[in-house]
Amino acid sequence: MKQDRTLGNCMQFEGKVKKTTGKSTNNRLAETAGAREQRVGRMHERYGVSKDEGARQLEDFLDRSRDGDLMDR
Repeated sequence: MKQDRTLGNCMQFEGKVKKTTGKSTNNRLAETAGAREQRVGRMHERYGVSKDEGARQLEDFLDRSRDGDLMDR
């Protein structure tokens, strides 16, 4: 569990650096990628899911929220 927290914190930090770099260079894609990586890092830290699984779950959630069917599950 401690290793999950450490890895999750590292992923969050890396995402924050990417997000900040994207903001300062006015690169919206880098900023968005950094924010996404931060979220996946939080999922890894809290729930212990792998980076790939966290990214898949986040993408699934975003797809469902775009379609408006979050209440169906």
